[in-house]
Amino acid sequence: MTAWSVTPDGLQLFIRLTPRGGRDGLDGVETLSDGRQVLKARVRAAPSEGEANAALIALLARLLGTPRSTIVLKAGASARLKCFLARGDAGVLLVKLKVHLPGV
Repeated sequence: MTAWSVTPDGLQLFIRLTPRGGRDGLDGVETLSDGRQVLKARVRAAPSEGEANAALIALLARLLGTPRSTIVLKAGASARLKCFLARGDAGVLLVKLKVHLPGV
């Protein structure tokens, strides 16, 4: 399973978030022990009161060139592993995402 999948609504992203990571950014793709792949992301924000999730939504919106309102947290609000949906043309979004991923 890859770290993203194309859906009729857009691009679904599976992310492992590190809050208080020192900077906001994507660090590539990681394979978990169960074989799933996730995007590794880090944000400066703390994990309290949804601040880290909000920072990650802002980061994804900036990287994908879309408004924040098009990025929806689907699962994992209080977990490190999260699932997001980026609404829009999945092909365009995937091209924009890959530009920001080292080695992909």
